[in-house]
Amino acid sequence: MVLQTGTATETAVRGPVSGTGESPERRRGPSRRLVVVLLVLGWLAGVLWRLWLARSVQMPVAHTDEDSYLNAARAFAGGPSGYSSENSVLRRAGYQLLISPAFLGDHSFTTSYGLVRLVNAVVNSAMLPLAYLLGTRVLGVSRWRALGIAAVAATMPATLFYSLFALTDSVLAALTVAWILLLATWLRRPDRMIAAFGATAAAGAYYLIHVRGVIVLAVHLGVVLLWAVRRRLGVRPLLVAVGTAAVAVVLNEVLKRLLDGKLILNGSDPGGSTLKALLSSKGAAFVLASLTTQVWYVLAITGGLAALGWFVAVRLVVRRGTDPAQRWLAIAALAATLGVALGCALVLVGVPSATRDAVYARYVHAFAPLWLVVGLAVAFRAPRRALVVGYATAAALTAAGGGFVAWRLADAVRDGSPLRYGVFAAPDLMAMTGGWTHFRPLLGSAIAVGAGAAVVLLGRFRWGWQPVLALAVAGQMVMMGLLTDRVLAPMSDALAPSPTLAQLGLRKGETVATSSAYHLGLRLNHEHEITWTSVPNFVSEPPPDVDVVVARWYPQPGPRHSWDWDGTRYGFHRIGGNPDQHWALWRRDG
Repeated sequence: MVLQTGTATETAVRGPVSGTGESPERRRGPSRRLVVVLLVLGWLAGVLWRLWLARSVQMPVAHTDEDSYLNAARAFAGGPSGYSSENSVLRRAGYQLLISPAFLGDHSFTTSYGLVRLVNAVVNSAMLPLAYLLGTRVLGVSRWRALGIAAVAATMPATLFYSLFALTDSVLAALTVAWILLLATWLRRPDRMIAAFGATAAAGAYYLIHVRGVIVLAVHLGVVLLWAVRRRLGVRPLLVAVGTAAVAVVLNEVLKRLLDGKLILNGSDPGGSTLKALLSSKGAAFVLASLTTQVWYVLAITGGLAALGWFVAVRLVVRRGTDPAQRWLAIAALAATLGVALGCALVLVGVPSATRDAVYARYVHAFAPLWLVVGLAVAFRAPRRALVVGYATAAALTAAGGGFVAWRLADAVRDGSPLRYGVFAAPDLMAMTGGWTHFRPLLGSAIAVGAGAAVVLLGRFRWGWQPVLALAVAGQMVMMGLLTDRVLAPMSDALAPSPTLAQLGLRKGETVATSSAYHLGLRLNHEHEITWTSVPNFVSEPPPDVDVVVARWYPQPGPRHSWDWDGTRYGFHRIGGNPDQHWALWRRDG
């Protein structure tokens, strides 16, 4: 590949995976005790920062994913049934089980939702120590530089943005790094049973949390079986790995069975639509475009540095004489990243009725921190000439990717089917380019190349890497602040029902139904407020046994006034609501 893996570059991706000892540079760094203190304090600061960022979001805004996970978690904790947008085939239950303790006890929903974000923050902030360990134990980076690299990885919006919501994505970035770290440890000593269990348990946890974990677990088992065939793996660690993976698969099925009858699944099961779409030229073109766009996204948010990691990983795969542990670790990381990106494209092409996104990076974002850590390690340790050539190629790919995305956007407009642009698809690009209302891929590429070039040029100086990494951390913190103030706070204000049902006089123990005719996000948040019973939904006539109804309200004169739900026809009287949000609370007469 472009980067020639000379001694320095090989060391940058070798570390203990191939048995190298601690470098003199690392020994001159901080003591291990000081590192532990710094990592603990950094983790705690990360938890508090994430909770502070989430302060403005008091009710779910990422409908309907959040609602599905929260209702399932409540059901695990013994609460009433609820709605889920998942389907019976692709469902996972690991994340819901993880956050279910938040619903134990007699809490209000707001309290439980806050506890869910606390769980997210605790797990998500583990990126700091995990990225540090990846840098020192796998990539051979000195302790001080590994701390700086870990701080950059831990503050990436791709790492922490989703931890502000009840979403599976909140734990996957840290889990990705944990899996690679544990796999590297196992490949170094493949006969260790505890290492076999740890690495496979991480892949199994991925499977339990989200359907993209199917690809991660498949890649992991593929490496395991190939090592067994090549007689690098004993029978006992092989049985441990296969058994652990089987437990994860079975456990997910058991957890789903525990939820049977407690959730109303509204998702559509996948059929043959994906294969049918792929056989068409339009569908195949969409898959290729989606895959290319996701690759560009990872390049853009890492300043093109992820490509340095890819180049070295490919070189380790194809180069003769590469240590087998390095080769198979590189294969696993590359295959999982590409497999998840491709899987996302295949899932989306199989839903032809769905609105197409300009960029949908929510599946592949969890791999961006991993490749940023690897890319920074290469930038700090690769031979200068190889680094310049390698980054020039990475910058060209980043610029070309931005041009491709811009062309795709313009082509979609010409075709009369403009692509959707939303905060949950690629929030970091929105903040990085100031593209609050429209996508700006060319500007994104320019900023990425400029930032990456600064890291490559200044990071080689003895005291140049510190200000570069400090500026990267500061810039990412500013991006998160902008996302919180410009996007999340307004969304929360719009989707948080005001006043609350309790403020209007709803009493605990009353039976409630909601009308499907008013805003979905507001309706689902109303249902979250009612923690003591399940909430049926109706179209026009409410169930005969409910005490209270929440329905559409348009009191203003005009054509929409006829949309008002008239509860007096069914024996209810209106007791209040919010005409601007177009809902009202009704109580049955008598």
